[in-house]
Amino acid sequence: MPNWHKVCRLEEIPLRGSRVVPHEGRPIAVFRAADDHVFALRDICPHKGGPLSQGIVHGHRVTCPMHGWNVELDSGEACAPDHGCARRYDTLVEDGEVFLDL
Repeated sequence: MPNWHKVCRLEEIPLRGSRVVPHEGRPIAVFRAADDHVFALRDICPHKGGPLSQGIVHGHRVTCPMHGWNVELDSGEACAPDHGCARRYDTLVEDGEVFLDL
């Protein structure tokens, strides 16, 4: 059963950008794609721990700013040929409010 927590309003997340939400001492990056889809990943690249929230959002992917790894926002999986996964959180947008399943 989902445990939804309101984290912000949709307009508080830059288009093609992110916002960092603290959760139990671990930051979560909440991304907003150009089509207004919202995704959430632990803010740690599976490669060397870089801050995904500072990466470039393109389509439904983010490019880590440290070493250029591409990570799928809907799954947290690194794009081939790279391997690894960032923890993903379910999101819900309702009436302009963004919720995470924590």
